[in-house]
Amino acid sequence: MFQGTTARARATAVSALLVSSLLLVPLAGSAAAGPAQGSPASPAVSAPRADRFDATALERALAEVPDGDVSAALIRVGGKGSWAGSAGVRDLRTGAPALPYARFRAGSTTKVVTAAVVLQLVAEKRVALDAPVTRYLPGLLPPSFTEPPTVRHLLTYTSGLRPGASLGSTTEEMYAHRFETLTPEEVVAASVAQGPAYTPGERQTYGNIHYTVLGMLIDKVTGDTYEHQAAVRIFRPLGMRHTGFPCGPDPRVHGPHNRAYADIGGRTTDVTEWNMSDRWAAGDMISTTADLERLVFGLFGGEVVPRPLLDQMLTVPDVDGATYGMALQRFVLDGREVWGKTGSRPGYHTVLGATRDLSRTVVYSVNAKSARDDAFPLVERFALPAFAS
Repeated sequence: MFQGTTARARATAVSALLVSSLLLVPLAGSAAAGPAQGSPASPAVSAPRADRFDATALERALAEVPDGDVSAALIRVGGKGSWAGSAGVRDLRTGAPALPYARFRAGSTTKVVTAAVVLQLVAEKRVALDAPVTRYLPGLLPPSFTEPPTVRHLLTYTSGLRPGASLGSTTEEMYAHRFETLTPEEVVAASVAQGPAYTPGERQTYGNIHYTVLGMLIDKVTGDTYEHQAAVRIFRPLGMRHTGFPCGPDPRVHGPHNRAYADIGGRTTDVTEWNMSDRWAAGDMISTTADLERLVFGLFGGEVVPRPLLDQMLTVPDVDGATYGMALQRFVLDGREVWGKTGSRPGYHTVLGATRDLSRTVVYSVNAKSARDDAFPLVERFALPAFAS
């Protein structure tokens, strides 16, 4: 079940679930593409070209799924014309076709939601962007932090905080601990105990720790759970009915979903069941491509964050080498500015992206064994063609 008004059970342990590690070979899957559909009852059966967008490259990419890496792929393109496609298998054991409306672990696209909630609190004057985080979380930082980072520093990955505690750095290392619980408080405590990596604002270093602290800030300022605030402020108003968070350490993806796989010890292994609670406000969201598309249109359309704050969200700080604004990263593709965010969890890779004027958007979810490796090959294959003229 998704977390709602019930408080997050951070310290609850769950019984280990047995997940079979199977040596599997890809099975023949199916692909379908066509105008974007809002209901799974209306499957796409053709592939017309959307206005000002040639879908051929994406159709070709879907035709290759499943392969040795990707078992399922779901893509939605919007803006001036719309298109959607899906391919692959729901489960490598059965070869059942992939579900185009499947729920999936959305990884770090969660940060877009977290940033939006914080900016709403700024609009309500309950939080100040340039106030030190210790104004809202007193006692968070030890004396070694002579210059506390501000809320803006956290939003733009320039806080100087070091990475916190983790259950491993590789998928294989983490797999052995996949049903263990590491609370956000433990993650942050391990970070601040190391002292700052650099003076806040000096450089931009992408990482989960900034947004884990922002989740704690949301809890404290609102007197509510981060999960409930995300639901009432973002998901419900935008009609994101299939988006939410696991209840604490629940390792399951509830509702219709495609299975996820990774290479563990040289074997293709099902990694769908996994306690991701340590990622929390930085990467624990479960969603669908249709819901993430609603998020993109709502955010860039000014429905989520007031436009003056949206302008700040889509501003890269004046730091050498910086590419991120608040949560989102800036790209220039064939002279066109695109803002996007990737999300990677074991077996799941997600992308959302859009031009500022919403003339083109793309959202995809790919079940890939390489999900936590270099993301560019997947982005190049399943996202960049959407922005080709």
